[in-house]
Formats: sequence, structure tokens, C-alpha cells
Amino acid sequence: MLTHLLQKLNHKPPTITTILLRHKTTSSEYVSSRNRDPTFEKLMDKYKNLFKVISIQDLILGTTTTTNAVSIDFLNRLSQRLHLNRGATHFLRKYPHIFHIFHHPTKLQPYSTLTQTALNITHQEAAAINADLQVVVDRLVRLLSMSLTKELPLRAIFKVFRELGLPDDFEDSVILKRSDLFAVLDSGNEPNTHVLKLVGDVEKGELVAAVDDWRVMECCKEDCGVDRNEILYSFKHSYPPGMKLRRNFKAKVKEWQRLKYVGPYEAVEIREKRKKSKIGMMEMEKRAVGIVHEFLSLTVEKMVEVEKISHFRKWFGIDLNIRDLFLDHPGIFYLSTKGYRHTVFLREAYERGCLIEPNPVYEARRKLLDLVILGRRGLSRGHSEPTGVSQGEDGGIEEVKTDSDED
Repeated sequence: MLTHLLQKLNHKPPTITTILLRHKTTSSEYVSSRNRDPTFEKLMDKYKNLFKVISIQDLILGTTTTTNAVSIDFLNRLSQRLHLNRGATHFLRKYPHIFHIFHHPTKLQPYSTLTQTALNITHQEAAAINADLQVVVDRLVRLLSMSLTKELPLRAIFKVFRELGLPDDFEDSVILKRSDLFAVLDSGNEPNTHVLKLVGDVEKGELVAAVDDWRVMECCKEDCGVDRNEILYSFKHSYPPGMKLRRNFKAKVKEWQRLKYVGPYEAVEIREKRKKSKIGMMEMEKRAVGIVHEFLSLTVEKMVEVEKISHFRKWFGIDLNIRDLFLDHPGIFYLSTKGYRHTVFLREAYERGCLIEPNPVYEARRKLLDLVILGRRGLSRGHSEPTGVSQGEDGGIEEVKTDSDED
């Protein structure tokens, strides 16, 4: 009898707590639970308006008229698509250093064009891109070399041509002029679709990933206190401020750092049996991290929209969710959700919201961002137009308080 009672007492039915532990985190909950970095969040607060400015700027520059102007009515019809919540007129008036609103003399309706300052920045960016087209060629070669078939859909490249710093006419100025390296072919799987193929021979030693350069730099430091065998497959990590690094998390990261993987420019054969094993999945994940790390390193601003990079996923042989990959490695990437988009940054490339190693194209784009941040400041008293903006000796934006520059 006593034995029977003890068995009943020891037998515990499943509790509600046990059931709650099986609850799976949804995709939105996973994104919202990430550790936020105030520096990147403040930067994206500025960028989300810059993206809208660039969209309108492209519409103005894309017009066939000699004045390069678009009607306010046309922009108002696109307000929802451009995420201009209070209409185009209100948004344009927020940035008088970039946009000039005038009444068209013949069409008798308000139009908008770019100010001379904004046009100068646009020309400076184009000149910086065209000044060294060999850099553009090198980026395309590296991008195609990461593909399993050395091919990429042309439409996917068009989506990231600005991020890669390609000229607007890169099909003519780069691809056609370098027929020894590139060829545009019809896609056999999809009609009316073209792919860009790397047809030239590239020596394996010429393609060195950015992370490999970092490893060499770390090993060459005089005060290098890390084991050189340990850093052989490592990535640089820096975590958001305030992020709690638990002991088991540190142990997993240390184990992951030591894990061997196939580099972004090395040939890889993906086998189904390999994909099912735990070590095989970990190696595939690390290879995907290496590819995305190199992709971001090739961009001008070391950042890209997640949706755009997803178009390359199957061509790079990445059989993982790209967004989850960024969230699982917060020491390497930072994912921001501001501005109606998910944008990923390469953490190691930034310090205090700026690139550590800026380039001429980035510096030109940063000047446009400075004008966005400037807003309506610098207006002459009693006027809605800017008093004037010029470029300072240090390359920054200076306000010029003269009333003779009124439009």
C-alpha cells in the first residue's frame, strides 16, 4: 500500500509551464527581440529620409525635358509608393537645399527640380564612379566568382547597382567594353530573362576575401595575443552595447569561430547527405556568413537591403533564411527595420555612424545626407528658399548667408 502511494506522489502530470516552453517564436517576434544598437538606429533615422530623397531625385534626373523637372501633381500620385505620408509638396519643402519648387510658365502648374548644390553632388558621385572603372570591374568579377555557376541574373544586379557603385550605364560602359570578362546570355529557365556570366579566366590567388585580409592584419600585429591557429577561420566580432553575453553563448561563438568552412571564392559541392548532418549544417551556415560578409564588403556603404541580397541566395548556394542569418550573428551584422525596409550593416566597417575607411563615392553620398540632415536650416529670413550652400575646404557642407542667391 505504501509503495502504491509513493508511486502516485512521484508521478507528476505535465504542467502548463512545460507546454509554454514548446512555443515557437514567430518571425516578427524574432526580429523585434534583437539587441538594438543606438548608433545604427540613429543612422537609419537619417537614411530613411535620404532613401525617399534619392527616389525623387532619380525621377527628376530621369525626365527627358531640358529642365529636368517633374510636376508636383505627378509626385503626389506616387506619394503612397514613395512613402510620403503628408504628400509630395510637404516633403519637398522640408529639403529646400535639395529641391526647388517653381511655377511652370507654360504648363501653369507647380514643378520641382534639383538645386544647383544637389546637382553638383550628383555630378561628383558620377565622376567618382567613372574615375576608376577598374574598381567596378573588380567588384563584378568578385560577385560573379561567388556564384556556383559564375552566373547571376542581370535583374538582380540592377537592384544593387547603386550599392555596388556601378555607373548608370554599366551595361554599355563596363560589360560591353570588357567582353573578355563578361557575357550577357539568355536564361534557359525563364523567358525574357538575361544572366551575366563570367567568361574570363581569373587566377584563384587574385581573389582574396576581405575577412582573410583582416586575419592577416591581426596576425601581423606586434601585440597579437591570439593563437594564430585559432584565428585561421575567425570573423571579427563587436556586439551592440548592453548586450548580455552569457557563458554558453560565448562558448558557442568560440566553437563556431574554430569551425572550418569553404571560402566565398572556393569551389563547393553541396551534397544532400552533408546537409542533413549537424556539422554539415554548421559548415553551410558559416560559408553563408562568409559570402554575405564578402558581399557587404563589396558595397560602397557596407550596407544593403535584405530583400535585395535575397535575390542572390540560390545563385550563391545559400539554403538558409538570410534575415535569420543576420539575427543569429549580431557580432558580425546589424539588422535595422527602420524606413519600411530591413537593412543590414557590416558592423566592423563602421565607427560612430561613419565608415572607418571611406571612399570617394561614399563621401559624395554623405554630402547629400548632410543636406538631408540640414533640412530647412540656412534659410534667409522671410523666405522659403535657402540662402545658399557651398562646399567647405574639408569637403563638408557650409551655409553661405547671402541674400543674392535667392531663387
